Amino acid sequence: MTTPDATAGAPGSESLSEAVRLFASAPATAALPSAAPGTTAAVPSAAPEAAPGVMAGSPVPTALPEGASEGALLGTARGLGARTGMPRYPTSPTAGAANVPGGADLPGAANIPGGVPGVSGATAARRGGFSPGAARQDIPILHRMVNGHPLVWLDNGATTQKPRQVIEALASFYGAANSNIHRGAHTMAREATEAYEAGRAAVADFLGAGAPEDIVFTRGTTEAINLVAQSWGRANLGPGDDILVPVLEHHSNIVPWQLIAKERHARVVPVPLTPEGEIDQDAYADLLSSRTQLVALSHASNVLGTVPPVARMTALAHRYGAKVLVDGAQAVAHLPVDVQALDADFYAFSGHKLFAPTGIGALYAKPEVLAAMPVWQGGGNMIESVDFGETTFAAVPHRMEAGTGDIGGVVGLLSALQWLTSFDRDAVAAYETALTDYAQQALATVPGLEILGAAADRIAVLTFTLAGQDPASVADCLDRDGIAVRAGHHCAQPTLRHYGLESAARASFALYNTSQEVDELVAALRRMQRGR
Repeated sequence: MTTPDATAGAPGSESLSEAVRLFASAPATAALPSAAPGTTAAVPSAAPEAAPGVMAGSPVPTALPEGASEGALLGTARGLGARTGMPRYPTSPTAGAANVPGGADLPGAANIPGGVPGVSGATAARRGGFSPGAARQDIPILHRMVNGHPLVWLDNGATTQKPRQVIEALASFYGAANSNIHRGAHTMAREATEAYEAGRAAVADFLGAGAPEDIVFTRGTTEAINLVAQSWGRANLGPGDDILVPVLEHHSNIVPWQLIAKERHARVVPVPLTPEGEIDQDAYADLLSSRTQLVALSHASNVLGTVPPVARMTALAHRYGAKVLVDGAQAVAHLPVDVQALDADFYAFSGHKLFAPTGIGALYAKPEVLAAMPVWQGGGNMIESVDFGETTFAAVPHRMEAGTGDIGGVVGLLSALQWLTSFDRDAVAAYETALTDYAQQALATVPGLEILGAAADRIAVLTFTLAGQDPASVADCLDRDGIAVRAGHHCAQPTLRHYGLESAARASFALYNTSQEVDELVAALRRMQRGR
């Protein structure tokens, strides 16, 4: 029995990008409409009322200065396009750049080319800068109507919307190159394997990992954390051991540790928050001890947006010999990540929070840690040789990937990473910071509205309560105006209970959101309060 990649083009070989180049080798012959069936391309309505004391949109730059070099395209694949006959989404909405909310006044926004062979049009047009209008042009769903209004998608903390490049990549793969990977010697098996391993290399590059072999594909952050808990945790945790978990965490970074702690007779120790919604660093330092085996913390909170000092907390944990797992689900779309600079032992994220499809994610682990981890699930793909007397396992990372993985999801993730990194990440971060600051100022003018948390370092997430209004009713009322926010406990009940709450509404932003959309949100909330 051979190892998984022995028959199908190992990463780094000359043929690695051949399959992906084939996808982009010919123009498409059909175009899909820019609006969803039964809807029309959205044309913004008249400007909403501005919040008193806040000039609509003024604090937020519509185009940040150019000058930084474009991030390198990840891996060796370049912009999955389509073979002849595969459908292709248009580069810009039918209504034109002038009708893209937040993009009409962007210099050059209407001049994004239709595409360059082998490279997406958006990538070719974005060398050295960023504008939200350019991002919006690539997202088909942002140009539809909801309840008679242009869609305002402010639920990015739950999932992000997908660029046409990702949609095309999935259609192209399933229409022209679908095959299982690793175990076949035929052409399409090699092509699929090469695209899959190009995706692994892209993730490693994106996270700043030392090698593609440090990356394990999973269904998402939740499965990645469970993998660590069930493999590393079962092998390393014992009676009396501590797992430190801040109150800030998503349930996905609490429950797996509770399950393995119960099995191994260890204990999960909560790390408290300050009134501002930051991890109490003094309490954290006091809780660390020789009993601490693991610290599990998020790179950014899905409720408060808080960005903890991960590198500093990791360094302190390492002094006690503890490992550190970082939940990067909310951070990866907003912050540049360098796992080696953070010195994290594990880092997990989900593709769908990063403009990629659902059902695909990744786990980074330090090579020496990953090599020592027992297998978690058994089956095909993860073995070297199987016999009733003895079974031997493949090398990492393949031995952690039992069965057929989400090959199409990896192709979509690769395309999403290429799309995101075609923008200047520092420019994106500066824009999102300015947009969040503006949103905080504007929301402060809504009577009875209170934003949770006041961390000094945060991502573009604003969770709030509205006096006299149930959060579910707030979300329902906003939906009637085409504005999508989330309401509930956000899978972070300990965080909400820190503020004495069981539910709240959340507006979460991405690089394609605009100050005009903030104004629409504020106007709708003010109408809601007037109508009480």
